[in-house]
Amino acid sequence: MSRVLIIGGHGKIALRLAPLLVERGDVVTSVIRNPDHQDEVAATGAIPLIADVEHLDVDGLVTVVEGHDALVWSAGAGGGNPERTYAVDRDAAIRTMDAANEAGVMRYVMVSYLGAQPDHGVPEDNSFFAYAEAKAAADEHLRASALDYTILQPGPLTMDEPTGLIEVVNPGDGRVSRADVAAVAAAVLADDSTVGRTIPFGNGRTPIAQAVAVTEA
Repeated sequence: MSRVLIIGGHGKIALRLAPLLVERGDVVTSVIRNPDHQDEVAATGAIPLIADVEHLDVDGLVTVVEGHDALVWSAGAGGGNPERTYAVDRDAAIRTMDAANEAGVMRYVMVSYLGAQPDHGVPEDNSFFAYAEAKAAADEHLRASALDYTILQPGPLTMDEPTGLIEVVNPGDGRVSRADVAAVAAAVLADDSTVGRTIPFGNGRTPIAQAVAVTEA
């Protein structure tokens, strides 16, 4: 049994991840900003925790994350507003990493995206630029931290039914169902061989647990 904290607990991935973890015996706390979402989050078996990670400082976030064994970042500003994208996807994410380290919560799983890297190639006049910059900065901060991290890089997300099958070696455009992203997050939390790795993936033909256990080339 692990105590897992999901940040972005009302997101489409998080709502699918929580019941997977609860079913296997983990105790899950899902952080949400909107009190109106408590019932929907509780229905997954997770414990709703109201906290605005966008505006909490590191000390405030320490009180949120302490007492857990692992943290999953599955939050996002949702695009459209560059200032808020930087505030959530970069700055708040980085503060949770620093808070996790301070609180001794060393296992950290980041839900990023396929292609996230400093030289992402997205032009500044593209509406995706702020998100690409924010995720690249957050991922690099995580890699440079002392945390036992795994960075997940799914491609375009769909609402398709889960297949339980992915590809990590040649994922193509990485198109993948949100339910399978949730299953990947659950799988890496249970597999210490994924620590220190960045895992690009999309739907494919390999069972998830087997795929994430493959050593990077």
